[in-house]
Amino acid sequence: MNARAANDFEIPGLAGPVEILVDRWGVPHLYADSQDDLFLAQGFNAARDRLFQLDLWRRRGLGLLSQVFGGQYVEHDRAARLFLYRGDMAEEWSAYGEDTERITTAFVNGINAYVSLCRRDPSRLPPEFATLGYEPAYWDPSDVARIRSHGLQYNLHDEVARALTLRDHGAGVEDLRRRREPAPHHLTVPEGLDLSVIPDDVLRVYDLATVPPWPDAAALQGIDGSNNWVLAPSRTATGRPILANDPHRAVTLPALRYIAHLTAPGIDVIGAGEPALPGLSIGHNGNIAFGFTIFPIDQEDLYVYETEPGNSRAYRYARRWEAMTRVTETIPVKGGEPVEVELWFTRHGPVIHEHPTRDAAFAVRAAWLGPGMAPYLGSTGYMRAEGPDAFLAALRRWGAPGENQVYAAPDGTVGWRPAGRVPVRPNWDGTLPVPGDGRYEWDGFLDADALPAERDPDQGWFATANQMNLPPGYPNDRDTVTYDWYAPTRHHRIAEELDARADWTVEDCVRLQTDTVSLPARRILPLLAELTGDDPLTARAIGLLREWDADVTAGSAAAALFEIWYRRHLRPAVHGKALRELVPEADRAAALARILPPDDPASDPRVDLDLLTGAETGLDPGTLLATLSAAVGELSALLGPDPAAWTWGALHHARVYHPVTALHDGPRPPWASVGPAPRGGSGDTVGVAPYGPDFRQTTGATFRLVVDVGSWDDSVAMNSPGQSGNPDSEHYSDLFATWAADGSFPLLYSREQVEKHTARTITLRPSAPPTAQDPKGR
Repeated sequence: MNARAANDFEIPGLAGPVEILVDRWGVPHLYADSQDDLFLAQGFNAARDRLFQLDLWRRRGLGLLSQVFGGQYVEHDRAARLFLYRGDMAEEWSAYGEDTERITTAFVNGINAYVSLCRRDPSRLPPEFATLGYEPAYWDPSDVARIRSHGLQYNLHDEVARALTLRDHGAGVEDLRRRREPAPHHLTVPEGLDLSVIPDDVLRVYDLATVPPWPDAAALQGIDGSNNWVLAPSRTATGRPILANDPHRAVTLPALRYIAHLTAPGIDVIGAGEPALPGLSIGHNGNIAFGFTIFPIDQEDLYVYETEPGNSRAYRYARRWEAMTRVTETIPVKGGEPVEVELWFTRHGPVIHEHPTRDAAFAVRAAWLGPGMAPYLGSTGYMRAEGPDAFLAALRRWGAPGENQVYAAPDGTVGWRPAGRVPVRPNWDGTLPVPGDGRYEWDGFLDADALPAERDPDQGWFATANQMNLPPGYPNDRDTVTYDWYAPTRHHRIAEELDARADWTVEDCVRLQTDTVSLPARRILPLLAELTGDDPLTARAIGLLREWDADVTAGSAAAALFEIWYRRHLRPAVHGKALRELVPEADRAAALARILPPDDPASDPRVDLDLLTGAETGLDPGTLLATLSAAVGELSALLGPDPAAWTWGALHHARVYHPVTALHDGPRPPWASVGPAPRGGSGDTVGVAPYGPDFRQTTGATFRLVVDVGSWDDSVAMNSPGQSGNPDSEHYSDLFATWAADGSFPLLYSREQVEKHTARTITLRPSAPPTAQDPKGR
């Protein structure tokens, strides 16, 4: 393929030429003469860099994995189809704004143009398709809006875990498992709910729909998160605002997000979005910078139904039996006959479990299955805002997921506004499942203006880290957002740092985004003050921790010891002691597993710390010493008996795996993983880095952004492992080492600076539409 063929394309549907300047870090800067051409080019370019990722996103969301990977995915496909948007598409499109359908159609036409190009010339396909033996499919614009299961949803897992804990162990154990806020909150089992009827695996189908069936892509439930903050001019060295944002999602290959720059009359926006969606959701447009973190609105409920004896397809509602709705669909299966599946729905939503022996069924009501709730698609409205007022007005349309939106403008304005639809539950608070017999119904959604907000805060900064940030006096008992928030640990550290200075720079914000100081460690280390070791190695370990500054760096021996001690020995010991007063001895192991599940590496440390530092609940010196000695023994077995050779990074590491590792039975291609690299941090640090049993980081800020508001070319970003999802691209993993070392790269905005750092120029030109095939055919 000659250089012109690789960089010059004729694209049906374009009205004029589009220029794509790809900079040395792999960021594409798109310049078009119209927004229609711009979004078509965005779709084409997304497919150019992320075609396999896009195809997999669509197939998983629509329930079409079996079509290319075989019958073992039929259950996944059926589950995914339960959670598609099934409403009126005109109502769906109108919910986002006047031109979202047009934007999405252009974007999808661009994807299809690249798919057609690859079908005509298979040498352009990324290697995954040859490895797995299939070709990419064409898209329909409705695919983008109908797929809902890829978003972040709350709080179904929390309410089911709470119900199962109450069922098995009681309210005291539940209070150890999860802290509810605003406090105090007293659990009340809804009238008519029989906890004993809820099976342990009630969410199996829900998880099949929402958790990808391959490595990494599913960050463990409950450990997604994010940090963001805005600094007013009074807090920065330059007198310009700064906006910082680092979403925490699964550490994946390819990267979850894609950075792009979109320029046409009426739009000049740069930042990141999901590669399968048009537009951008985090970034700036020269008038305003914007970023978000999770604001965990409770948008889900589990409904528990009494079903008619002898007829499990009818459920009691309003004192009568109401028939479920059946939808029959056919799932194509590679190498086999198509499989016909039945999907069942109640008036509340998809049926995810049936319990015939108890005459019970279970369905999910999810706000995100309604019109205007496709995850992140609402950003098509606010990304073109000309200032704070227009931005806030556009947020009124935002549906899902719930987000803490922060913003900053060149005139010095900074602010925070949570966004997302909050269901109104007139007679319960959403913390537990409810009977589906009509007694517990939503009554619409809160008005967007009912949520709190802040503009130009007196302190000169505002930060969110998924913590409970409803202000004092907010009526959460009436206008319930949720009672399930994240631990405030990251926010406390961010606030401590932001409040201490008034000369912040972009570089300082990057350092704070990657900060690895552990506040739980600070509270726990004083417990060692009077402790003495019984053997030289334990005594040396005590000294190591006493001299430690609680910074969980990759090169720290003390950090390695603390993490193993705290998570694997200290926490089980202190919770085990607390359980003696709450459950019989025979049930304590099960109760402890419910409180400290092995698959939750970033659980809330507040209960642990309160127990450890309580006069009655803390551990005696002998138990403290025993847990520390056990940790020393475990670390010695892992890294040898000499503490001088211990480092946290020798255990804690980042390595990402491509989905092909789960989808392909043959030899693993050399591009199927990237890494390893040593990593600092933990689930409790601002630079969040939770890990699994093998110490491999599961979640983190693979995308980071710091915007110098008004001096846009001085902004920086990161997107690991690289901008491209094509293993043949130089940008497939070129950012991984920089990310692992907590670095960033310039996020260039002006045409002058972009041209100085352009590594490749791609030109798209209009052509006649294809006649040989239907670009929407599947």
